[in-house]
Amino acid sequence: MAFEIKKVGVIGAGQMGNGIAHVCSVAGYDVALNDISPERIQSGLATINGNMARQVNRGALSDAERVAALTRIKAAENLDALSDCDLVIEAATENEQIKRKILQQLCPVLKPEALLATNTSSISITRLAAATDRPEKFVGVHFMNPVPLMQLVELVRGIATDDHTFDLCKRFVARLGKTSTVAEDFPAFIVNRILLPMINEAIYTLYEGVGSVDAIDTAMRLGANHPMGPLQLADFIGLDTCLSIMQVLYEGLADSKYRPCPLLVKYVEAGWLGRKTQRGFYDYRGERPVPTR
Repeated sequence: MAFEIKKVGVIGAGQMGNGIAHVCSVAGYDVALNDISPERIQSGLATINGNMARQVNRGALSDAERVAALTRIKAAENLDALSDCDLVIEAATENEQIKRKILQQLCPVLKPEALLATNTSSISITRLAAATDRPEKFVGVHFMNPVPLMQLVELVRGIATDDHTFDLCKRFVARLGKTSTVAEDFPAFIVNRILLPMINEAIYTLYEGVGSVDAIDTAMRLGANHPMGPLQLADFIGLDTCLSIMQVLYEGLADSKYRPCPLLVKYVEAGWLGRKTQRGFYDYRGERPVPTR
């Protein structure tokens, strides 16, 4: 019988992982959601429930579809619970060593025919695949944030990814109702290769005193017709993630134009990571966001 993806495992119940689990369950896949603690899984499930409720309110989903989708998602409190999955998507933090460790621990519990994917936004697919026992069945499937709303998925094959795996993943993305674009395995792929240097340049503009947070974001919203300013977007992505991607670009391409702005480094060192910590280029602890510079 031809291999078919029926059950999807998702490692990481945070912003990206719970979004991936959300769209997979709505598309009819059974989903096993894993994280490092039961509390994180439950938090992810609560976020999914809230996001689906908003879809119902907008008319994008019926309440019956919401209930059915939620019943398809199960908590997987350890990696052994992913043993019957046909596809497992790693969506852990953007740190290569953490991702490699997860993949090495995961492979022994998977069935031989299972496919592996990573949601990395910048790290080499070929290098991550080399940490597994199935590089030919490994692929990059990079969803955009927020996953339920964003249409694009970047598909990236490593040097060993076979055609069968890539074709299955293209069909998987299409079933989710998403549009795939194919990127080569270069640092940060397409979207973040273009987007993050722009954000980094906006931070340099702030660092050098060319404009305030409000001035820079207003200029890009009204002057370039961007839906949100680059500093607001950086807070939404997470400043630690922005820094990780810039470091991958700087180290991978050896070009000084990708050097992370020292102000970005300072904010991350302070633990001001954006919306998820309530402070970044904006302070989110009040009724409305207030620029921090």
